[in-house]
Amino acid sequence: MSLAASYKKWDQLELSDDSDIEGHPNVDKKSLIRWKQRDIHEKRELRKNVIAKLKAQIACNNVLLPRITDISNTLSDPASSVPPTAYFNSYVERLEKNPSRECPPGNNPDKVELTYDGMVLSLLRQVGEEARFKVKEAGTLEAERNEKLAKYLASGMVEHVTRLKQTIDKDTAKLASEEAEQKKHITSEDVHDGFESKYVPPPPEPQPVPHAKIEKPKSKTTQKTTEIEVLNPKASASSSTPNEDESDDESLPDLTPSLEAFSKIPVRAYEKSWEFIQSHRDVIVPGAADALLVAAFRAQSAGKSKYAKQCVHQSLLLQYCEKLGKDGVRVFFRKMISADPRAESVFVNDMEGTYKHLVERVNVSLKEQAESTGQEQIQLVPENPNQTISFNVPDGPPPEELVLEGPETEHLDLEEVRKALQFRWNIFEAFPEELQAALKEGTLDAVNKVLGEMDVETAEAVVQQLDMAGILSFAEGGIRDETDKAQAARAAAAKAAASTA
Repeated sequence: MSLAASYKKWDQLELSDDSDIEGHPNVDKKSLIRWKQRDIHEKRELRKNVIAKLKAQIACNNVLLPRITDISNTLSDPASSVPPTAYFNSYVERLEKNPSRECPPGNNPDKVELTYDGMVLSLLRQVGEEARFKVKEAGTLEAERNEKLAKYLASGMVEHVTRLKQTIDKDTAKLASEEAEQKKHITSEDVHDGFESKYVPPPPEPQPVPHAKIEKPKSKTTQKTTEIEVLNPKASASSSTPNEDESDDESLPDLTPSLEAFSKIPVRAYEKSWEFIQSHRDVIVPGAADALLVAAFRAQSAGKSKYAKQCVHQSLLLQYCEKLGKDGVRVFFRKMISADPRAESVFVNDMEGTYKHLVERVNVSLKEQAESTGQEQIQLVPENPNQTISFNVPDGPPPEELVLEGPETEHLDLEEVRKALQFRWNIFEAFPEELQAALKEGTLDAVNKVLGEMDVETAEAVVQQLDMAGILSFAEGGIRDETDKAQAARAAAAKAAASTA
């Protein structure tokens, strides 16, 4: 049985050049068609503007209605603890002094009258003026004035709440009517693409993980070599070149943005890892597992043990998927998500063992690095071994009544002495607490211990400040710089002096 096609929707198509158009015989048909076309577009644009205006007005009134309803209920509540007039006046005062900038979309929040609080304030002022006018016209006695005013305020707010509800209902009905009229006609805005047949090529295979060049430190050690004379030195030199190139080409894989996001998935969150792999093909690529292990080593070296363990977990996850064959990803996650106890225990034990081995390797590497690169330190050493360095630590700022006693104090300026003591106290107070405690202890070992924990530049600045403030008992020439550079410089100077002699 064949079904008849329905063409009723084309009855809503509004045309401006109908062939059956009728007009005045003295007016040409082209002009009539242009006038009708302009009339159609003007009415369509006017309807769109009316619909937009109604939607904005309904949205604004829906925001205002709960606010004025709450005010009306409070004014009409006989059990309210606050008198209605006092509540009304305080509400108006709050809106005048501290209005909110919240306003309907498209309004300027800098203009108070265009905000929601400004609209409510305008309404309250209107209700208040009407209530006071009614009280004045009624000739109410002074004793009954507040009671009558509260009654008129409550009745005025109830009336405006009713009006606003009626306005919202009226606008809603008009909006529905305008939208129904708009849907009666098919316009160019209703035209859209239907089914479209296009060939979409498959995405290309993801690239392997890129590698970063390793910058090897140049060796400073000297070796004794034996030169052998050969018949063809050029051939000998060319034969040694490939080994050098091979050593220069060693590199480590770097994390791609997808691998970096994959490494941040928590440990044993198999469902999240499965979903991530499904949406990111570039995770299952050559070198991805190695890149994650390198990231784990770097994170553990930086003290980020939690992130390092996550990287190890995700690296082993990719390795297991690869070892299980072509369908390894689906097989692995099916067992893990279903919580297969035997498979999960094997994987977790392998992950814990790999992470433990990584931690041991990182500790060994850090220890070797610390032994190979010694850090320079600033230490205070007296020039003469028989002498000792002491510290004049101030107890506090200079007293208000400063008295100079002792010989050779007559020529000293009291204000200059006060400034010097205050300068010494300011420098001491600016030192870190560890250095202050070491100076108060008064031992050279304690001060050198704190200086050794500082970098060279900071320690040099501290020693200079100690000398300037007079906290050190020796002058600058009495302190020896025991860094490697200073020792090398003194040795060169002594050698030069000996050769000159």
